[in-house]
Amino acid sequence: MADHCCEMMRSNVENECDLHPDRFECPDALVNYGQRTGGYGLIIHDGGCSVISIAFCPWCGTKLPKR
Repeated sequence: MADHCCEMMRSNVENECDLHPDRFECPDALVNYGQRTGGYGLIIHDGGCSVISIAFCPWCGTKLPKR
């Protein structure tokens, strides 16, 4: 697993839901981390698996790696 910029980011990226095995179906999942790309994105809860790439951590403001 990657080292994330802060505890809040780690908590949000690693959170697993007992009711929704797919993060993109869980309304509590806010941020996705792409293992392959190393980038972060805000999950779009529209029934698909879309994300909006983010450049800075929403909690601590650290600059994030690009997708």
